[in-house]
Amino acid sequence: MMKTTQCSIPTKENERPLIAVLPLWDLERNSLWMLSEYMSAIQASGGTPLVLPFDISAHEAERFARLCDGFLFTGGQDVHPSVYGAQEIPGGLVTCPKRDYLETTVLQAALAADKPILGICRGLQLINAALGGSLYQDIPTEHPGPVHRQGKPYDVPFHTVTLEGSLADLLGQKTLPVNSLHHQAVKTLAPGLVPMAFSPDGLVEAFERPASRFLWAVQWHPEYLFKVDASSRMLFRHFMDSCAKS
Repeated sequence: MMKTTQCSIPTKENERPLIAVLPLWDLERNSLWMLSEYMSAIQASGGTPLVLPFDISAHEAERFARLCDGFLFTGGQDVHPSVYGAQEIPGGLVTCPKRDYLETTVLQAALAADKPILGICRGLQLINAALGGSLYQDIPTEHPGPVHRQGKPYDVPFHTVTLEGSLADLLGQKTLPVNSLHHQAVKTLAPGLVPMAFSPDGLVEAFERPASRFLWAVQWHPEYLFKVDASSRMLFRHFMDSCAKS
């Protein structure tokens, strides 16, 4: 007589949160790609990353919003000014309208499902633009001041930000050294967003949306700093804790 064994099926409470990661797009190769730092930071913080496909409908975005426990909006190309109703200024914008459409569609679905959201660099800019804010298209020409784009290595701080609100409470400090890899930035903050960090020249470097269960975004790149910076690990862990409660 065959012996039977019982298998325990994991419940939602003891599964790792499933995190939808918005994909990067290689314009030269016309190909989706991903940086390992995003994936490693999610996994080390207790989550399981899932890179979304590039071509999805609003209905499919809603399905992913039901399936996934959280959403990470990554860095990358410039947000096209049409997203926030502006005209493109002459210069070196590198945009990807296909990605703008994907991310605004997914953002709407994630907000409707009230799923936790973390935005990084372009992610901060896209969220602000999609919710009714505007952007400096090029910091050097529209907001001259300290340089905001460092060279390699990216896992070392480049300037300090002043913290306030929920981010200051989480980290237990008022200032934070961060890296910096951007030439666009928040110009006007979207309605409902509350700033949590400022650069020395007054740019918004982090914000939250109190009306959401969890929507935070930062202008710097904590995924690069993750291995060497406790504050970056705390930020990812806080995001993951919010996703675990989904």
